[in-house]
Amino acid sequence: MRHNKKFNHLGRTATHRNAMLSNMANSLIKHKRITTTVAKAKALKKFVEPLITKSKNDTTNSRRVVFSYLQDKYAVTELFKEISVKVADRPGGYTRIIKLGNRLGDNAEMCFIELVDYDENMAKDKVAKKATRTRRSKKSASAATEAPVAEATTEAPAEEAPKAE
Repeated sequence: MRHNKKFNHLGRTATHRNAMLSNMANSLIKHKRITTTVAKAKALKKFVEPLITKSKNDTTNSRRVVFSYLQDKYAVTELFKEISVKVADRPGGYTRIIKLGNRLGDNAEMCFIELVDYDENMAKDKVAKKATRTRRSKKSASAATEAPVAEATTEAPAEEAPKAE
């Protein structure tokens, strides 16, 4: 019977589930956003949020505890040096799950899970890319920038002439 077994086993053995969650947490810490199924994202959220809370207190013991879960020293270093500084004033809720729809092959419900404090940086990069390049060819872009300048100089004397009359 399943009495009091409340977390999602994800159809895996305990060792397989722990290894998968560890690998997903490493990817989330390194890349700040990953795409996965909703069930795995919810399980990952319960796995990684206590680790982020533990990283706020940078002691040797807390590093060892986090390393026992992650098994990747680069991810632990990233977590304690960068992520813990950004989330220092946040009382919890370090991750966000955004649903994307269903996967084409097996109709699994997909989503991406991201670190909340890093979303604004990704949004600024996307806006900056759109603003810098609007034309495909350099010739038409340079012509488009020169044309309004020429029109403005020709229209200015025309407006002054009727005022003088």
